Amino acid sequence: MDVLRPPLIRIGGRVYRKNLIREQPFPHEEEEDFCAGPGECADEPCDAFVVEETERGFQCRLEVPSPLYKYIIGKKGETKKRLETETRTSISIPKPGVEGEIVITGQQRSGVVSARTRLEVLLDSFRRRQPFTHFLSLPLNQPAIQENFLHFKEEVLQKCSKDHGVSSSLFQNPAKLHLTIGTLVLLNEQEIQKACDLLQQCKEDFVDQITGGHPLTVEVAGVEYMNDDPAMTDVLYAKVHMKDGSDRLQMVADQLVERFVASGLMLKEWDRVKLHATVMNTLFRKNPTEERNNTMPGKSSLKERESFNGQNILKLFENFHFGEVQLDSVRLSQRFSSDASGYYATSGQLCFS
Repeated sequence: MDVLRPPLIRIGGRVYRKNLIREQPFPHEEEEDFCAGPGECADEPCDAFVVEETERGFQCRLEVPSPLYKYIIGKKGETKKRLETETRTSISIPKPGVEGEIVITGQQRSGVVSARTRLEVLLDSFRRRQPFTHFLSLPLNQPAIQENFLHFKEEVLQKCSKDHGVSSSLFQNPAKLHLTIGTLVLLNEQEIQKACDLLQQCKEDFVDQITGGHPLTVEVAGVEYMNDDPAMTDVLYAKVHMKDGSDRLQMVADQLVERFVASGLMLKEWDRVKLHATVMNTLFRKNPTEERNNTMPGKSSLKERESFNGQNILKLFENFHFGEVQLDSVRLSQRFSSDASGYYATSGQLCFS
């Protein structure tokens, strides 16, 4: 990490600097304790949330998805107890699996504010470790594209099957061909609905203006690789570009990510979205049921990967034409799912027309 340009974390409309620390692995992340030094219970500005005054002091409410309760409680309740002791507050958490609000109460306003702030930082840290549950996608599974993709697969296996690491297990499921705009961690129905509402707001705010209320015609042609050495390829993708030569699709993707990052529903990883359609991925080799959309640049996997030699594929299929397609919607797609067409189940969508 560049110490002069540390990553920023947006929480409740406020921006925090993330300092570099040494983290030690634990057998069970959910049992990690929240540790804070003495004197960290100072009063802080709380304009990002409401602290109510009550007959017994002060209280603050915080919406937290139920899967994150365990991180607040900690091993044998130690995290919660320590936080309550150090901030002189009481933290009420709904029963496991029950969606609701966490309520922080205390006699001192400063203690309630400190507990709330520390809870948000703690939860943000653990949320970042959760595997993504949904992603914004642009489907490319129209029949003509699928047919051409299958021709591509057949020709690659005929001409390049003797190249190191090349096998049929590396290819994407044609019914799930897509462009990924960004990934999200949505842990309950309220967060899913928030993402759906934000999609519609984006349509009104800028998407309709960019698209003119019409589908975007794109051409899918040519292949490229993600990593540095084509002889050791992990991800091979098809390139896409607007048929009219404009950058409207790029504008839609970039502004969607910007809006979702600002809302706290998505993490910013790159300045621009890399529009690509994965056609081969070594993650698929080990487990044929592996979810086939986690191919965003920068995403790493703990799974051991066996790279393949993509040099001949890149040479022979440099200009392979997968076809043209009219993109008419951005989907909020659910990971590890399929609908009747074989594509990912849709939790919500933004229609261009």
